[in-house]
Amino acid sequence: MENNFICTWARDASPLMQAYHANEWGRVSHDDRYMFEMLSLEGYQAGLSWNTILNKRAAFKESFANFEVAKVAQMTDADVEKLMQNPAILRHRGKLKATITNAQTFMQVQAEFGSFDKYIWQFVNGRQINDHIRIPEEIHAQTPLSAKISADLKQRGFKFVGPVIIYSFMQAIGLINDHEIECMYNPG
Repeated sequence: MENNFICTWARDASPLMQAYHANEWGRVSHDDRYMFEMLSLEGYQAGLSWNTILNKRAAFKESFANFEVAKVAQMTDADVEKLMQNPAILRHRGKLKATITNAQTFMQVQAEFGSFDKYIWQFVNGRQINDHIRIPEEIHAQTPLSAKISADLKQRGFKFVGPVIIYSFMQAIGLINDHEIECMYNPG
């Protein structure tokens, strides 16, 4: 891979981070399971690096039934206690419980809208926002749109969905394309 033609932030990143950048970040997704996974993982990232989360991603997937939302929604406090003993994941009781609460709330959104996909993509009228990033400093940490989505999610009962987390989530599922213009992986 020619590093000069990828996003500046990914050039010296770990191979795992470079693979995420090349294959997932900024790519449009309409898959509810993937969206739940990314919403969960972004919540775990709060206060940590994304590289840390990517390194624990396989263990999270194993611990949370591959983020199958119906299975996660059925998890109990006893499951949380087991997860608290697992050194392969982040053992933050609040975030673990939030994953279960968010699964239950995610299913309520699916029931109301037909899918989480329909719910989340309505905020961008079904079209990816392309920020046409020239330099890394143009990438936002949050925007009025991420604040709006965050507020709506919180009102519905979601946890660990602040505006910064939601902006990262929007990048992860392709609501926003923040690849630099010259990046060979820019889908826009």
